Amino acid sequence: MFLRKCKRAKNGKRHTYWALVESYRTARGSRQRVVAYLGQLKGKQKSGWEQLGRKLDKKSRPQLSLFDPPHYDEPSDEDFVEINLKGVRFERLRDFGDVWLALGLWRLLGLDKLLSEVMPNGREEVPWHVVAAILTLGRFCEPSSELHIEDTWYERSALEDFLGVSPDKVHTDRLYAGLDCLLPHKETIEKHLKERLGDLFDLKFDLLLYDVTSTYFEGQCKSNSMAKYGYSRDSRPDCLQVCIGLVVTDDGIPLGYEVFDGNTHDSKTVEDVVKAMENKYGKANRVWVMDRGMVSENNLRFIRGRSGSYIVGTPKGMLHQFERYLAEKDWHEVQEGVEVKLVASPDNKQELFVLARSIDRGQKEHAMHQRFIERMQIDLEKLQSSAQSGRLKDIDKAYQRLGRIKQRYWRASGAFNVKITSIENPVDKARLKVTFERNMKWNDWNELSEGCYLLRTNLTDVDPQTLWKRYIQLTEAEWAFRITKDELVIRPIWHQKAERVRAHILVCFLSYVLWKSLSQWMKHSGLGEAPRTVLEEFSRIKSGDVVLSTRTKADQLSSKTIRLRCVTMPDEAQKILLSRLGLTLPQRLRRIDEITQM
Repeated sequence: MFLRKCKRAKNGKRHTYWALVESYRTARGSRQRVVAYLGQLKGKQKSGWEQLGRKLDKKSRPQLSLFDPPHYDEPSDEDFVEINLKGVRFERLRDFGDVWLALGLWRLLGLDKLLSEVMPNGREEVPWHVVAAILTLGRFCEPSSELHIEDTWYERSALEDFLGVSPDKVHTDRLYAGLDCLLPHKETIEKHLKERLGDLFDLKFDLLLYDVTSTYFEGQCKSNSMAKYGYSRDSRPDCLQVCIGLVVTDDGIPLGYEVFDGNTHDSKTVEDVVKAMENKYGKANRVWVMDRGMVSENNLRFIRGRSGSYIVGTPKGMLHQFERYLAEKDWHEVQEGVEVKLVASPDNKQELFVLARSIDRGQKEHAMHQRFIERMQIDLEKLQSSAQSGRLKDIDKAYQRLGRIKQRYWRASGAFNVKITSIENPVDKARLKVTFERNMKWNDWNELSEGCYLLRTNLTDVDPQTLWKRYIQLTEAEWAFRITKDELVIRPIWHQKAERVRAHILVCFLSYVLWKSLSQWMKHSGLGEAPRTVLEEFSRIKSGDVVLSTRTKADQLSSKTIRLRCVTMPDEAQKILLSRLGLTLPQRLRRIDEITQM
């Protein structure tokens, strides 16, 4: 669910409010419907902030002070001052709302306290835990390179008011060194976040979703032994890459990740990730949910040997072993358009198989097959015509063309039975004869299996509906990759050193943790689970200096300039979001008095 801003005019006034919108599937495609219209909270309603901390003890309950700016001692106000209206001006406009929210999330997760303990201050001018915060908040608010942070983002943001670090001290050398200092604490950070996120959002860790993605480099990466050519999920096989294995809960909350060489097969990562999770969080009877790319007999035997459970996808070809079950009618509907059934394993009593059939998926696969069949038939007719006209005389070249056709239309490669023969006594120019016909056996199997897929599990005492629903939650891991790539811009990687690349991925991981924390906070607040809208609205909240030229009556020989660092007033739509989240936006950050002798 996501937020949509709505505006309407009534009685000559323009009103703004929010609608909580949900996307859903229909027979005619995806549709959207309004779940609720949101205004400011009524007196009896609890804010999202209160709901977020309602299960925490007093010591760990989040406080609004996490979002308050540092306290500045201000001089007492004088009785009155004279203001030169011609000298009133507004200066130093800064981005405030998004960095204020991001820093609040950073403090809410206790990362400021944790890193200040594990990264103690030395002789450095800016503490390393502060540099780590700058890197993560920059990736969260406006993801780009470290050079962009130095040249543009930090100077334009209000972080200087919160962190006390002037823009001239934020440069690439310090940011790169901060990456190097942050990386050794990866495991400590993951353990801390697991406990903190579990307390905040009442998470359960018995169901773990695991998936692998890749992210590519720009450059030759000669000093990075992990950068390899491999299967690219980004459609960039021309670039070197690394693979990232991510473990999340069923709510999409990240628990940890591992980085692998770019040419590592998905199935080769499972043992390393399972061992890493057990080393960090202990060995327990967890259920691992993985896609079919992870499946191998060795991996499944490894998980069973560690008293673990699994729900995994299987290769499409394995459906042939269960052909007779597909035609039977004992299916159970788990949701509209999706049916499942439980089938015993043919050779392993410790396992069960779950057959699933989706109407939408079946229609999609049928359309793809038809498109491939039609295009393949056109190319086969061209092949046949070339043979009949005598332009194609070599039988080896004819088979090469046939191979390319089957490769191009691989989804329908078995749809036709094709024969290529030599003509012994040719009457005309033709030297070859090409004939083809529809393969009815392939056609019958496709009609039966379209929209069907097979799951495999060693949870023998769980009903098929629950098994299917748990497997479908794997989409949370897929969404995690989509967010880190599209919203947090983890790709491409410009760093060339292996350790610097690992640190870059760690910063992206921390930014994703902030993203999911905001998502869960919004969920508790009835604002859906898509933070992008909230971030965009908060980014329009600015801070700046209102400069007042004054002269006091007590001393006519001196003038005083009062510089008030203020925050812009939120508009009606932003006030609704602040109310729902339970936040109070500060109005003034500090006051600076500048006295000039006349």
